[in-house]
Amino acid sequence: MFHQLRFLPIVLLLLGVISATAPQAAAHCQVPCGIFNDQARFDAMLEDTTTIAKSIGQIVELAGTHDANGHNQLARWVVTKEEHANKVQQTIADYFMAQRIKSDAANYAELLKTSHAVMVAAMKSKQSADPATAATLEAAIKSFYQTYNGKAYQAAHVH
Repeated sequence: MFHQLRFLPIVLLLLGVISATAPQAAAHCQVPCGIFNDQARFDAMLEDTTTIAKSIGQIVELAGTHDANGHNQLARWVVTKEEHANKVQQTIADYFMAQRIKSDAANYAELLKTSHAVMVAAMKSKQSADPATAATLEAAIKSFYQTYNGKAYQAAHVH
């Protein structure tokens, strides 16, 4: 196990460089356009969660490799996991918190609680390679959906 830790500083450095230079994308514009697609945002967050889960699986699989290609792929999966967790957090902050959750909503406190749970679950999925973090994130998104829409999550039907 300790021989794997020697690459941790390199991975952390790569993450820092990529995070600092990666373009940031907003979940939606913040002008009063009135064009909202809540279902698409939930579907996208759950797709990001699927990518996080796959990334975690690949990280766990590659953690025991000792060759340069394995370490390269490991770093790429860590970055992918981070990017998709950030996308979930940005969607909650930029789309739901800034535009869609209104302070006069009857269930305002519950909306804040469940959206905050999504933010925390996304953060924890960045901090860990435990598959349970992706499952917790998915559950948090679906709980927020239930609170937001008053019904259980159903994926959009794409034709």
